Amino acid sequence: MQQHFKRIGLLGRHDDPRVTEPMNALAGHLSHANVHIVAPDGVDLPVERIPEAELAANVDLIIAIGGDGTMLYAAGVARGHDVPLLGVNRGRLGFLADITPDEMLASVDHVLAGEYSREERLTLTAVLTRPDGTRIEAEALNDIVLQRRETGRMVDFETRVAGGYVNTHAGDGLIVATPTGSTAYSLSCGGPIIEPGLRAVVVVPICPHTLTDRPIVIPSDEPIDVRMLERDDTKAEVTADGHAIGEIRPDDRLRIAESARPVTLIHPPGYDYYEILRSKLYWGRDMRTRGSGPGTC
Repeated sequence: MQQHFKRIGLLGRHDDPRVTEPMNALAGHLSHANVHIVAPDGVDLPVERIPEAELAANVDLIIAIGGDGTMLYAAGVARGHDVPLLGVNRGRLGFLADITPDEMLASVDHVLAGEYSREERLTLTAVLTRPDGTRIEAEALNDIVLQRRETGRMVDFETRVAGGYVNTHAGDGLIVATPTGSTAYSLSCGGPIIEPGLRAVVVVPICPHTLTDRPIVIPSDEPIDVRMLERDDTKAEVTADGHAIGEIRPDDRLRIAESARPVTLIHPPGYDYYEILRSKLYWGRDMRTRGSGPGTC
């Protein structure tokens, strides 16, 4: 039997007991399958350890054990090296890490045997440009967010898509999310769920002052430009997948566009995106509380 992945990197919060146990079990299982295992420095496993920055260049698959935050982190490690990711869910929600611990070893065996599907996920690039020409760049698998900070006041900003004026907004900020990120912060702000294969992004106002300021879905190849407007006593910052990249001021320019470096996910047999939605969002279940007692009505 041909083995499709011979060098596998393991990523996860190894100091978390929920991650340590499956990571150790997986390392032992892969070793018996004659797979060479690589982990970042500091991980307490009897495997090859190298600096994390070198991990993606030395493996042909990364298995991330944790929640979606771990998968986002792994995507950053893999970005630029065309290394696919496989996720084992030890978090709470887990839209990205779709393998349960009970299925982990069997799913990995399927993947090693070549029984898997590959899925390319769109990513975004944010470029924040200062008046002096300084550029701050970041990439995101989920979303780029402009949000107010250190103030209770709204922020005012203007958006353009493919050079055309869209709207002037007032509120707490703006989310630009990929289909992957449409089930994250965007969803909690009233944005739609976008099927991962679509080449589209969703632009979602955060707590808009005007209720008619609604989310819009646009083609992913149309860049989005955001400009802050002058307003007393307001501050705002830009984040990429939850990590701050810098404060944005009225003289700055923010451009968000599709990245040329997508992320590839690996799925074992039986992967069903809609089943994940049904499971995580409790679709089709009667959520009404039955019986009586404290907390019921």
